[in-house]
Amino acid sequence: MLALSRKKGEALIINNNIELTILDVKGDQIKLGISAPREVPVYRKEVYEQIQQANKDAVAVEGLDKLFQ
Repeated sequence: MLALSRKKGEALIINNNIELTILDVKGDQIKLGISAPREVPVYRKEVYEQIQQANKDAVAVEGLDKLFQ
């Protein structure tokens, strides 16, 4: 993991087309702005994990998981 220090108003660029900007810092929370192309999905980690689990559950319910073993 890369750990960087940034101040309010400073940004990071990822892969030439994603920009992360520190919008605000209050106590132990930050407000993060994300600019990315529409085709790049951006999720909070807990939402992403729920989506992944729902996909796994759907495959298991349909019995398709046996095809991939």
